[in-house]
Amino acid sequence: MELEERIRKAIQQIAQNRSNVTMGEIEWVMEKLGQSYNTRRRPARHGVLFGIENHRFMVNEHNPGNKQVKSYSVDAFIDVMEQLGWYEEEKPKNE
Repeated sequence: MELEERIRKAIQQIAQNRSNVTMGEIEWVMEKLGQSYNTRRRPARHGVLFGIENHRFMVNEHNPGNKQVKSYSVDAFIDVMEQLGWYEEEKPKNE
């Protein structure tokens, strides 16, 4: 599977499962996008501040020991991926 397709599939899975996403899943996408984009990662007190090109988003973790991130952090990640053209919200089909 081509890397671009794997990245898009990972972003799609993150978007579909917003309440059960780990920091590692987002970090994997950002690491792979770092091969084509200028990316930044800065640890913060309760999470990580990511940057990609001129976009920034914060990913907050739940309580220490829990690997899941807050769903609003996933929303911020997805918003940036939409702006960069890596994710498109699926529109419901009219019957």
